[in-house]
Order: sequence, then structure tokens, then C-alpha cells
Amino acid sequence: MEQFDNVEAVYRMQEFIKTHLKEPITLHDLSEAANYSPWHAARMFKEFTGKAPFEYIRAYRLSHAAVVIRDEKKKIVDVAFDFMFGSHEGFTKAFSKTFGMAPSCYSETTPAIKLFLPWDVRAYHEFLKKGEKNMAKAKEKSIVFVQIVDRPERKLMLKRGIKANEYFAYCGEVGCDIWGVLTSVKEALYEPVGMWLPKKLIKAGTSEYIQGVELPLDYDKAIPDGYDLITLEPCKMMVFQGQPYDDKDFEVEVLSLMKTIDDYDPSVFGYEWADEDAPRFQLSPAGYRGYIEARPVRIITK
Repeated sequence: MEQFDNVEAVYRMQEFIKTHLKEPITLHDLSEAANYSPWHAARMFKEFTGKAPFEYIRAYRLSHAAVVIRDEKKKIVDVAFDFMFGSHEGFTKAFSKTFGMAPSCYSETTPAIKLFLPWDVRAYHEFLKKGEKNMAKAKEKSIVFVQIVDRPERKLMLKRGIKANEYFAYCGEVGCDIWGVLTSVKEALYEPVGMWLPKKLIKAGTSEYIQGVELPLDYDKAIPDGYDLITLEPCKMMVFQGQPYDDKDFEVEVLSLMKTIDDYDPSVFGYEWADEDAPRFQLSPAGYRGYIEARPVRIITK
């Protein structure tokens, strides 16, 4: 019960920070949100998020500021003040230290950078509490929406693992912060995805499962160290979308839809699986829209 109370307290602090990001935030504010003393609230926050409260707030503000600079025509000094930095100089120094370039340079070139994307401690610890035994309890039946979409020829900026064939193994090999880099790419055609690559796209000694973001064919910016840029051929994808769910149940929903896909017969629509033609991909689980995964298909020719 104490562990649950602590997780809920940290979650309340996370929510307070998210909703007051452009306002002054004090440790007293966070302690009131957590219903604990300032000292205890700060200690719990670092224990569960890996960052001290004001380190977390600064990283969160800088990443939001970077997105504003990338997407909106605002003066950098105005962005600095919007996100509670006391001066243009202080903001520039913090931005440069975090992202390796001045905000003015980033505004002109908008390369991929490593954004800070906080994770929901409540959902994560609910997953850990359930463990693998409960995780395997995928629902036998659910309503699933299915559609065929065409993907054009495009580029893919990806980060390869070593041996991983699924998300958790991949995080163990390369870390869980790749999403921040992928999300930062202004020219992205779609949101970042996790992918299972066909054999023809797997480099020797690297993983089947990767994370990446799809880009226009003419994308020619420098990519971060450790990433690859490859071309994907046009393809057809059969997209499966489950029902909305409570975020804490994400692992059951993911496995349930995966089972549905594996058992599905695409020939009812005149298609067959084409797993060697293109990557299978999954979108980041989000309860409000249901879990989404897509598998390549081709038209059955007689």
C-alpha cells in the first residue's frame, strides 16, 4: 500500500508540472500536490523518475520550447520567457548545454535532437506489479477495426539494436529514450514507430526490432550518431486498431491485438501477408485511441 501511495503521489506531481509548465513551480507546490513534506516529495520524485524535481522541470520546459521553436515563428526571447527562463542568455546557455546547439541555430536547421519525454510512473509501475504472468492474459475476443493503407516510397531514420525482437529487449539494448529523438524530427511523415524489419533490411549483427520515423524521400539533413537512414519501398499495410482502453492495461491490449493479427486471415479481403516486403510496425500504445499495429500485405494474384 505504501508503494502504491508513493507512485500516486509522484504521478500527482507529474500532472501538476504538466499543467503548470509555463508558470512558476516551487517545491512547496509539488509537496502540496503530493500531500507529503517537501523533503519527502523531492526524494520520492527522484526515486521514481530518475530526476530531481527541478532537473525534470527544466528538461521538460526545454523540450517543449524546442518544439515551439521548431514549429512556430516566435522570437527566441519570447519562448524563453514563456517557459520561465529569466533571460535570453540563460535560456540559450541551458538549451545549448542540453541539445548541443544554440536555439538560433536549431531554429534555422531543425536537426533531430533528443527531446525529454516524461513517462507516466503510474502506468509503468502498474505494469511491473502485474508481472509477466498477468501480462500473458491477452483477451480472447475484442472489436478490432481493420483497413488497408498505401505507404509511398520513403526514407526511414532508425536506431538498430543488437538481438532484440520486441520492445522490452530493445530497450534493454539501446535504452528507452530513442523516442525523444524520433519525435523531434520536423519533417516526419507519420509519428514514430516500433518496427519488425524483414530480413532484407536487417544488417548483420543487428536486431529485427528497431525504432524509427518515416521521412520524405528528399530528406537530406544530418542524422544523429548511431542512427541509419534507409529507403523503404512502396507497400500496402493492413492496419489493425483495437478499442480504447485504460492506459494501465496497455500490455494486455497489445498482446491481445497481436494475437488477433497472428490469427487473422487477410484472404477474406483478397490479400496475403507480405512480411518480407516491408516492416511490420506498431504505434506507441495510447489508451484513448486503442492499440494500433500494421502488417504488410499484397494482393493475391490468381
